[in-house]
Amino acid sequence: MPRFSVVVPVHAVEQYLPACLDSVLGQSFADFELIAVDDRSPDGCGALLDAAAARDPRVTVRHLPENVGLGPARDAGTELATGDYVLFLDSDDTLTPGLLAAVDARLRATGDPDLLVFDYARSYWDGRVTRSASAPVFARPGPEAFALDERRDLLDLLQVAWNKAYRRGFLADNGLSFPPGYYEDTPFTYPALLAAERITLLDTVGVHYRQRREGGNILATASRKHFDVFAQYDRVFAFLDARPDLDRWRPTVYRMMLGHLATVVSKPGRVPAGDRREFFRRAAEHCARHRPAGYRPAPGREGLRGELLGRGNYLGFQGLRMLARARRAVRR
Repeated sequence: MPRFSVVVPVHAVEQYLPACLDSVLGQSFADFELIAVDDRSPDGCGALLDAAAARDPRVTVRHLPENVGLGPARDAGTELATGDYVLFLDSDDTLTPGLLAAVDARLRATGDPDLLVFDYARSYWDGRVTRSASAPVFARPGPEAFALDERRDLLDLLQVAWNKAYRRGFLADNGLSFPPGYYEDTPFTYPALLAAERITLLDTVGVHYRQRREGGNILATASRKHFDVFAQYDRVFAFLDARPDLDRWRPTVYRMMLGHLATVVSKPGRVPAGDRREFFRRAAEHCARHRPAGYRPAPGREGLRGELLGRGNYLGFQGLRMLARARRAVRR
């Protein structure tokens, strides 16, 4: 049984895939398996994966008969995993040298907790590499291993699946899997953080998150698929419904959800302009269904923004955005 299973879902990344594979296979810590899932890629990725498997027995390739999307492709890889811990890596990103050795050392030093979280850096097409703005979270003093109650600042991190190592038994015990659709990380990472009894941090950059010059991030593409965010939070709250021991987290998750919904509808190029009023109507229905009893909004502008969105007040939300822009212009 290997120490790590690195699951890499692959679709239409022929240009970037060799660097991704090399970043894993070139790790100084060799006790791992690389499970690559060819999600019916339309280019030469499948052949590249088969060639890698022929060269290195640590590589297993699963070719899917049809394109299923990032989340289900990750699940298809996890089904084959045999390692103590599972890591996810997107196929246009890369692991940093020495990451697996550092992760193994940290896990052993903290008694093999359920979850380990490390940092990432954005890697730009012009050669710039910039560590995430959440780096201070990792440098902050605290217990070596903890539950989320002791380090709530972990919720300030980008909620993605690929900056963590998950104990495989923990994933199975909690029934954690990825759904289809956009924002598939949301109903995976929140339950993982909430349910983990022991978490540890590794203060190092573990992934270079590629920022493509020509785009490539589907979340930056205008589409009605951004409405998937509602179903993803339905899944998060369904998880909480099934875990009454975690009910104390409901107001926090609700507040984080408001911020996420506001980001989705505010970011240029996401929700098509003609669909934004409908998004607000859906948000009002969604928030009425999940609003915790006695919930109190956060103070200040962020709390007001969340309330306007949660009540479906499109004009008020837009007015608040315009006011904020005017104030920034005056300060400049």
